[in-house]
Amino acid sequence: MSANFEAKKQVVEEIKEKIQNSKSVVFVKSLGLTVAEDTELRKEFLSKQVEYKVLKNTLIRRAFNDLGVTDFDDELNGPTSVAFGHDETSAAKIVIEAAKKYDTKLSVKCAYVEGNKVDVKGVKALASMPSKEELVAKMLGSLQAPISNFVGVLSAIPRGLVIALNAVAEKKAN
Repeated sequence: MSANFEAKKQVVEEIKEKIQNSKSVVFVKSLGLTVAEDTELRKEFLSKQVEYKVLKNTLIRRAFNDLGVTDFDDELNGPTSVAFGHDETSAAKIVIEAAKKYDTKLSVKCAYVEGNKVDVKGVKALASMPSKEELVAKMLGSLQAPISNFVGVLSAIPRGLVIALNAVAEKKAN
């Protein structure tokens, strides 16, 4: 076998591993981005721990087919970049914001989230959702609020007693 064939097999294996280790895979059509725009976009992905790569459609298709997924055969044409997200929402959020910013130069094709194909509307919905960490923080805040209120009520009793004792002591002093 040729060295080129072996190199492609290796790339397909790497793509399969990235797909399996990612909670979301967003397919992006990018055409006409300047080097500065692309660099800025890559920095944004990097800051959110999302891996962003330009890959050959045939290799992406082969990786998905090897995993038993054939839903993306029609979408994998033309210039395609792939964002591999560590959670369900971060890659979608970055891509949707970038699509707004770069208008005609960048657009969402579709996504693969938790074993399912997601269309453009679904990717936009994912982008509008809070991340798991944000949801956990909100839930903990909601759970903590009643306890904080209860502590406030309990601390008001001794505080009221101290105020009453000070008022009594002040009257006796006068």
